Amino acid sequence: MIKLDIVNAVVNKTGVTRTKAEQAVETVFEAMKSALGKGDRIELRRFGVFNVRPRKTGIGRNPRTGQEVSIPPGKAVRFKPGKELQSLETPSGQPPVVTQPS
Repeated sequence: MIKLDIVNAVVNKTGVTRTKAEQAVETVFEAMKSALGKGDRIELRRFGVFNVRPRKTGIGRNPRTGQEVSIPPGKAVRFKPGKELQSLETPSGQPPVVTQPS
């Protein structure tokens, strides 16, 4: 699913114009980016929680030369699915594979 699919779902579900739906979807995403940029936690009941967690300094390797490269510390956005999202089943009858943040 891409952003256009979300816009189309909003149009179909609410009957608003495509322009208004695009603005609404873009506004939601911008608000989420802004909140995560400030380090805030976003909790969407029955869906999940987005939060920003610090990432440790690491050591990687340049794949061409094999030389060790220092990876600076940073921040990473993590998503923890809610119970309702975890309980969804895929069409094959198997539960979806959802990775938990470490």
